[in-house]
Amino acid sequence: MTIGKPFQSGNHGGRPKMLAEVQELARQHTTDAVETLVSIMRSPKVAAAARVSAANALLDRGYGKAPQHQHITGEGGPQFGERMPNVCATVDEWVASIADTQARAPNGITHKE
Repeated sequence: MTIGKPFQSGNHGGRPKMLAEVQELARQHTTDAVETLVSIMRSPKVAAAARVSAANALLDRGYGKAPQHQHITGEGGPQFGERMPNVCATVDEWVASIADTQARAPNGITHKE
């Protein structure tokens, strides 16, 4: 006797064929695309913002995107976006922990469920 349904992955057919075809067509123009980005980057007639954008696109593709580091600190050290709830033995202990969390929230901002 089987209870429930057997496990099935969420991707039955693999990558859609159309997506693979579009990727292949785009890859056939890689050299032209890179040459276009280089010409935009080097052209003094092109707006500076477009030249920077082209340079960034070339660097991203050649070396990967630069890591995005976020250093967020506050009173008492780093603050993290999520905090695991404390296990409380009583309702009073739970209420006190909520009050403590709200009191420590920076700028009066609290997490709303």
